[in-house]
Amino acid sequence: MTSLSALHRPEVLQRLQSTHFDLLVIGGGITGVGIALDAASRGLKTALIEKEDFSSGTSSRSTKLIHGGLRYLKQFEIALVREVGRERAIVHRLAPHLVTSEKMLLPLIKGGTFGKLLTSFGLMVYDILAGVETIDQRRMLTREETLKREPLLDADNLEGGGLYAEYRTDDARLTIEVMKTAVRYGATCVNYTVAEDFIYKNEKVSGAKVKDILTGKTFSITASLIVSAAGPWVDELRDKDHSLQGKRLHLTKGVHIVIPHERFPVGQAIYFDVRDGRMVFAIPRGKVTYIGTTDTDFTGDKDHVVTDQQDVNYLLDAANNAFPSLKLATDDVVSSWAGLRPLIHEEGKSASELSRKDEIFISKSGLISIAGGKLTGYRKMAERVVDRVVKQYVKENPHKTLKDCFTDKIVLEGGDFADARDVRSYCHSIAKEHELEEIDAAYLVGNYGKQSGKILDQWQNGHLIDAEADFCINQEMATTLCDFFIRRTGRLYFDIESVKEHYKRVAEHMRSAFGWDNKRYKIEVFHLEEALYDASHFKPV
Repeated sequence: MTSLSALHRPEVLQRLQSTHFDLLVIGGGITGVGIALDAASRGLKTALIEKEDFSSGTSSRSTKLIHGGLRYLKQFEIALVREVGRERAIVHRLAPHLVTSEKMLLPLIKGGTFGKLLTSFGLMVYDILAGVETIDQRRMLTREETLKREPLLDADNLEGGGLYAEYRTDDARLTIEVMKTAVRYGATCVNYTVAEDFIYKNEKVSGAKVKDILTGKTFSITASLIVSAAGPWVDELRDKDHSLQGKRLHLTKGVHIVIPHERFPVGQAIYFDVRDGRMVFAIPRGKVTYIGTTDTDFTGDKDHVVTDQQDVNYLLDAANNAFPSLKLATDDVVSSWAGLRPLIHEEGKSASELSRKDEIFISKSGLISIAGGKLTGYRKMAERVVDRVVKQYVKENPHKTLKDCFTDKIVLEGGDFADARDVRSYCHSIAKEHELEEIDAAYLVGNYGKQSGKILDQWQNGHLIDAEADFCINQEMATTLCDFFIRRTGRLYFDIESVKEHYKRVAEHMRSAFGWDNKRYKIEVFHLEEALYDASHFKPV
């Protein structure tokens, strides 16, 4: 039995009720699981609850880059660029199968955001701040060299290009693997468990009243300290704590659309200008190319953020302007995703101007909240929060000794590779051993790393997706069809046709594993079909 088997979820819930924890983390996105890993590895008895599925909010809806944020250099956020730039190399080392090197092309156009001289200087500074190795440092390209790399670019307005280093990831998979690593260090983590209210002792927060969404049962969790890493919902929890004063969140919406690669056949990731002065990415990934992101103020339902036609029009217009021969239309969009950025509000600043820096709030009751920040900086954000936790914990427990942060040395689950070359070698070996197509081996290793072996060992004469579903149920607490097809595999975004082809098969497989009755089975299928619709149909303007 593993504490991350969805089949043994009742035992995990029982442990949450019967144990007094040193730390309770609310929120199962990348920040929350990063905090859980840091705290557990230092020696704190740690629990984490997530009201939906792990990474179901912002942490599965980013641009899926572990990047240094070139545009933040333009905003003179030097410290932020330095920190997240160097964090890229650390996270790549901890999970080289999941965080992979990606050359980014920056086309230079007449009257564009970046001029040739400024770009050359900026990318050089970027390399220095981020500690980029010599082999990956920026290279300036002539107009002809740029067009040779990307002939679809608008030749009439092109003046040259810059090539620089970034890293690509799957944000949801990264979150899942950090969470699993936290469990390896002793953390107790569970999804679909919502904090409905706080418990207080001598006016200090000492626990939470929670509800298991799947059964409707309520119970209490007690903890010496509580951290809210609830992303867009941080202010709601501060409000429950009666500490919503001073700074507040400013939510902005980011949308990405997915186009078949044959319709948008770029050779590498491209960061290009939009007419309104912003810049967006076009990133090839397997069978598709995705484009993003938008950045608009959001005041709607945080639990149901969808792509509207205006978002699609904006991104299509941006792509068609930079790549005029494409003539992309709404019918070319096969999937999409929309998410929220929980930024700190700054009076007078537009959505795009708001800082991506994180900030920690500590209320009179002792509730610690963190908001803002970027996917790339999750580990340092967690370190800063746990430093605060440890300071308070040691003050109240002077006889206890805790370790210093060492998450920069903790290899994530599945990430036991020497380097990127070792990852490629492993891909080739399992493809040969199991007679897999290279693309299927790359998919498995890109998602699960060395854990792919467990899936392939279980795969015999049946369908590979059944073995994959078993692994996610038994090793990653996948509880619903949407957990599997969206957060565990990314298929809804990057291979939507495979979802349409296999979802009823997987539904039957999960019905057998969990003993679902007909009502639960129909609910699961309905929610998956609703997700398919939301991803491929767009709300009218």
